[in-house]
Amino acid sequence: MKVYNVAVVGATGAVGLEMVSLLERRNFPVNKLYLFASERSEGKIIKFRGEECKVVRLSPENIPGGLDIALFSAGAAVSREYAPLFVNKGVFVIDNSSAWRMEPEIPLVVPEVNVHVLSKDKKLISNPNCSTIQMVVVLHPIDKYAKITRVVVSTYQSVSGAGGRAINELLEQSRKFLAGEEIPRVPGGKFPYRIAFNLFPHIDVFLENGYTKEEMKMVNETKKIMSRQDLKISATCVRVPVIRAHSESVWIETERKVTPGEVREILSGAPGVKVVDDVERLEYPMPIDAEYNEYTFVGRIREDISTERGVVLWIVSDNLWKGAALNAVQIAEALVERGIV
Repeated sequence: MKVYNVAVVGATGAVGLEMVSLLERRNFPVNKLYLFASERSEGKIIKFRGEECKVVRLSPENIPGGLDIALFSAGAAVSREYAPLFVNKGVFVIDNSSAWRMEPEIPLVVPEVNVHVLSKDKKLISNPNCSTIQMVVVLHPIDKYAKITRVVVSTYQSVSGAGGRAINELLEQSRKFLAGEEIPRVPGGKFPYRIAFNLFPHIDVFLENGYTKEEMKMVNETKKIMSRQDLKISATCVRVPVIRAHSESVWIETERKVTPGEVREILSGAPGVKVVDDVERLEYPMPIDAEYNEYTFVGRIREDISTERGVVLWIVSDNLWKGAALNAVQIAEALVERGIV
């Protein structure tokens, strides 16, 4: 079996650590693993396949020769600066940031949906937004069966989507709340308001059209991934006090009427999707079921009683796995399987 030299950039962050873990879990054919992070993480040790790997400071002079694939999870600014440096050395870069997603010539890939856009001459590949990924994995097979004309989605996104500091913020606020202590607003905190025992419809910055940047990511990325610029989409993104896994309520309208039974059958055979939908037994997807799970779960599949050709779905997925690290590793696997790298 051919093996590959792989780098993880941003290896000490929440998503970077999951990338390293999933490379091992999925037995990716790694020859040598290189770990990069900022100066403050230089020298840290991360275990991979039982061996200790030292984290190296990310700098132009530290980029080694002979790399095949680099998984980036270090933020848009870092990606803008360093991804081209890796690409210029012949490395396939799979970037988890928002830096390149809407660039027309850069593939935005969810392997279950549009793996065909990968090619040898496009070495910079973008990983979509977490909330977009889990939605398109479910929408794509339905769209192939009966063209979707409209999507309305409300998300319920866990704090881990905002990084490790956000998790700590939720845990500390929860501890204080349960102890009856005052919860002061922390200067420089991850959230504008208390997140413990609260939620707010605000993820990323607000734009001129009244939507947030996160909401418009879902709109624009979905159209690009599904090659459906004609698709009508509206999104509301909500931050909830859940540590891990995002949930979504999705209303779809199709060109011709599709029954909930047909949708269940379609999705039961869809790659990466698991249907959990038995309301008589109170079986439906929940974040606690999706944690550390490679599937995107869907349930509460029912007819939309407000329109003639509508279906309502409830979608849950691990935002750090399928929503980020797992999707990136699956792109790398597709590059190998298709003989591109």
